Amino acid sequence: MGYQLSSREYQSQSSVVQVGAVTFGAHNLVVMAGPCTVEDEASLLQTALSVKASGAHVLRGGAFKTRTSHDSFQGFGETALRMLAKAREATGMPVVTEITDAGDLALIGRYAEIIQIGARNMQNTALLKAVGKCKYPVLLKRGFSNTIDEWLAAADYILAGGNEQVLLCERGIRTFENSTRFSLDILSIPVIKSRSHLPIIVDPSHAAGKRDLVGAVSKAAIAAGADGLLIEVDYNPRTAKVDGRQTITTEQFAELMPQLRAVSHAVGRELPSS
Repeated sequence: MGYQLSSREYQSQSSVVQVGAVTFGAHNLVVMAGPCTVEDEASLLQTALSVKASGAHVLRGGAFKTRTSHDSFQGFGETALRMLAKAREATGMPVVTEITDAGDLALIGRYAEIIQIGARNMQNTALLKAVGKCKYPVLLKRGFSNTIDEWLAAADYILAGGNEQVLLCERGIRTFENSTRFSLDILSIPVIKSRSHLPIIVDPSHAAGKRDLVGAVSKAAIAAGADGLLIEVDYNPRTAKVDGRQTITTEQFAELMPQLRAVSHAVGRELPSS
């Protein structure tokens, strides 16, 4: 099997992760929304206030980005973290942001409530061990070429360090299909639910790669049993330095949220207002 601590055999009861007033893994669903990368304070604040008004529960935004090309924009670092902290003060929403280097753990912990490990770092065992020793909830994305067993084995590294606040995030895997950026493994949701006690979140933005597909993927994820969504939203995504094509506008997000509530209700879950 390759994993133990994240398995249902080890813990039959589903785990619940509490971040302030936000609960992951319970009856209510959680929506995390915001830009892929923080670029300037004014646009971040405008986006944060808008997604909060539409019902988002957690603000997402990248300060450090792991990119395929070394000369691609890789974030503004601590400057972006400070912007996220100001947006948190204005909205009351906790912040989730990505870590790429274990040496930044203390720094990020001063500004964010949830630490995200991106797909490219899913098997970075040094990083997994470091966050396993911290007190912050960790959002662990599935690597785009990794199996579910490998994903859960990576989660075990964190759990073995004593950090039981682990959230899994399905964000699509690499297949031969090229009409979308990745292929969302919708079946990973019920498989995780049967094999693991950890909550599972879905990132429809990276799976789709196109903003006009994000709504359909989001609804499918909720119907399949996901505990929440991680959606890229920006008031003007067409000017974004990173992943603008897959980022929906704040207006589209406002239109999507009532549809997500309807799907949630239909499958016996609730998507409360923030």
